[in-house]
Amino acid sequence: MSAEIVRSTIFHTPRNPFRETDALEFIEDGALLINDGRIQQCGEYGGIARAHPECPVHDLRGGYVLPGFIDTHVHFPQIRALGGLGHELLDWLECVALPEEARMADPAYAGQTARSFVRALIRSGTTTALVFGAHFSQATAALFRAAAEAGIRIVSGLVLSDRRLRPELHQKADDAYRASNELIAEFHGRDRLLYAVTPRFALSASEAMLEVCQSLLSEHSELRFTTHINENHLEIAEVARLFPWARDYLAVYEKFGLLGPGAVLAHNIHASDGEIERIAVSRTAISHCPWSNALLGSGLFRMRKHVDAGVVCALGSDVGGGAGFGLLKEALQAYAIQRIAPDGMKLSPAQLLYLSTRAGAEALLLEEETGDFTPGKSADFVYIKPRAGSLIHGVLERAQDAESILAAILTLGSPEVIEEVRIAGVAPSGSTGRGEAI
Repeated sequence: MSAEIVRSTIFHTPRNPFRETDALEFIEDGALLINDGRIQQCGEYGGIARAHPECPVHDLRGGYVLPGFIDTHVHFPQIRALGGLGHELLDWLECVALPEEARMADPAYAGQTARSFVRALIRSGTTTALVFGAHFSQATAALFRAAAEAGIRIVSGLVLSDRRLRPELHQKADDAYRASNELIAEFHGRDRLLYAVTPRFALSASEAMLEVCQSLLSEHSELRFTTHINENHLEIAEVARLFPWARDYLAVYEKFGLLGPGAVLAHNIHASDGEIERIAVSRTAISHCPWSNALLGSGLFRMRKHVDAGVVCALGSDVGGGAGFGLLKEALQAYAIQRIAPDGMKLSPAQLLYLSTRAGAEALLLEEETGDFTPGKSADFVYIKPRAGSLIHGVLERAQDAESILAAILTLGSPEVIEEVRIAGVAPSGSTGRGEAI
């Protein structure tokens, strides 16, 4: 791949804006020097162009280049479960999500769903995602293959459960161990794929199944881990009944050594102060899913408590309990929820961009690979260019400073304003431009 200069207005957060006041970098006439799919330089266009007069220029002036979005909690089998209103978590699973997940037993249906899922991620500007796979090995493999074909960065794994779901979604512990090892051998570390050990949640995973998770993590290097925690009061009460020895929900996962760097727990709405402190000490990350938390009536996330404790928090779309794909809408919902939550935070545009990009990279131990435009990282970016005459175009024309511009993008942005997506410097396979991919 030859070198290229991408010229545009650039936003990124190479530092944590919850800790540093100057974390947002804004370059009005900016440039990315990309070589072999990696950022070689990020800075003012004039200086980079003078230093590299031989480089072709991809001129994207008139729009905005942001790092590719990183979705840290999304379920690939649930793409057709979106829109299931009027439920809380456990009856939503029973009535809406799990019947669709059971359909993944059909390899043809699972393959078509996987391709649709990957297209939807790319259309929304997501270049990296931590994905709950399926309860079926063939379906999870179909997701990995669709991701490899497209070129998107996916972290995923076989979903493990052996109780309290539909019987066809249960596995025996020995079978789960064998199938997981086969998927790890085939896909982990290939292309841009990584494997995550993925019990659905403690409610549906016996101690024997959690021991399988522990074994997988101890036997393979650099695996990630993800599951749910503290999402719903009924869920929490049932976990307490099933694990009477555990002092709280987190203690179930602690006993089996499942926490630590590279572990991402989704939701954590109703965590105690002690659980939050222990999560911080373990360096486990939290995926905050504001739309799902609201639509399922689960509750208000205690972001201030998590941030003050030092927990890395990133965003997840939680398809299909949420409101669809894309982190622009999740960032806006995170802002809105925090404005009304007790002890909420007034999130800045810089903090929202960080939650949508670099924070996800940190949660997944990929901060040296993606999440911002620091030289050496993969050239993963989205190009946002609203159509002339649109509402967002008019608002942006009157925006006076970097924070106002970014706030307008976060408030009014949608997949329709995403003109181009690049992963490692190239458009994902089959990408055809605005709002379309594969």
